[in-house]
Amino acid sequence: MAQPTLESRLQRRCIVMTDDAVLRSQLAAALPPGWQLTAGHDLDAFGGFEEILQYRFIVLDLDSSAFDALGVVRAVRTDLMLNVPIFCFGGPPAMRDAARLARADRFFERGEIIARLGGFCEQFGWG
Repeated sequence: MAQPTLESRLQRRCIVMTDDAVLRSQLAAALPPGWQLTAGHDLDAFGGFEEILQYRFIVLDLDSSAFDALGVVRAVRTDLMLNVPIFCFGGPPAMRDAARLARADRFFERGEIIARLGGFCEQFGWG
């Protein structure tokens, strides 16, 4: 496999994992210019260690039934041993607690994730 280039490492992109197509469209529309949203339901589809490391952060829907949200957090933190920020939204308190124990970073209500996205992009817009 080819090594990531400096140019690809500087691209401003994030991963969004949700089965809510309307919310996914709203998140894409809320991105600042120069940012790219990559959506999917399978962490492996984003690539391995080197590819996922190039994303600035992950936005994860704890209400989704299309994938195992806790499995995603565990895979990123334990299997890949990556410290890519994981911002979770939605989910019942028990799911949030489990994601917190699996080392997800921050938790938001479903309705506030769109408003928070710009702040994430600003915070992780280095380069």
